[in-house]
Amino acid sequence: MTLQEKVRQAKDLLEETALEFGPESVAVAWTGGKDSTVLLHLWRQVMGDMGLTHVRALNLDTGVKFVEVMGFRDQIASSWDIDLTIARPEVDMDTFPVAQDKVSCCAALKVEPLARAVGEMGVEALLTGIRRDEHPDRDRPYSERREKPDCLMVHPLLDFTEVDVWAYIMQEQLPYCTLYTEGYRSLGCVPCTHKVLEGDERAGRDPEKESKLDTLRSLGYF
Repeated sequence: MTLQEKVRQAKDLLEETALEFGPESVAVAWTGGKDSTVLLHLWRQVMGDMGLTHVRALNLDTGVKFVEVMGFRDQIASSWDIDLTIARPEVDMDTFPVAQDKVSCCAALKVEPLARAVGEMGVEALLTGIRRDEHPDRDRPYSERREKPDCLMVHPLLDFTEVDVWAYIMQEQLPYCTLYTEGYRSLGCVPCTHKVLEGDERAGRDPEKESKLDTLRSLGYF
């Protein structure tokens, strides 16, 4: 498919989701990264085409995110008029053993806050920016029913590639986090994210965590 066809397919899925659940029951899982920012832009366009302006987004602030990502998030949430909910872990970050055990760390800092926020927000459909070419575990259906978090997860960008994402960003002149100009290609938490000089897009992610994405998904991760 061409990028134009992928965009149309993504918008069709977003429109179907909006009509099935109603915009107030849908939220974008927005990390502040390039992929979910493209998704947020597409969702805003779909909402605008439907004559709606209230766009909800959910962000996970693990307490160990890059300050540049958080600053970008706040800037765009304000300029794009996003109804942003920020979910934070209910742990003492001064004593929490960050990144020592990758599964338990992600469970406490990401999975639990995500599940709690989805319930508190009344989200029935959560839109994510995951792509098939990122990782073998992300070869998913476009929509998948989850028990944790208790919602339908919808993945409109599954068929996009990294090149597609950047092409769309350039085409639409979208803003993006400055870390991408410094050698980062995939943005996660600070302890588990590094610059990528060569290789796959997610080569800068912690390899132990990457090897356990299927386990993390079973717990409620994207």
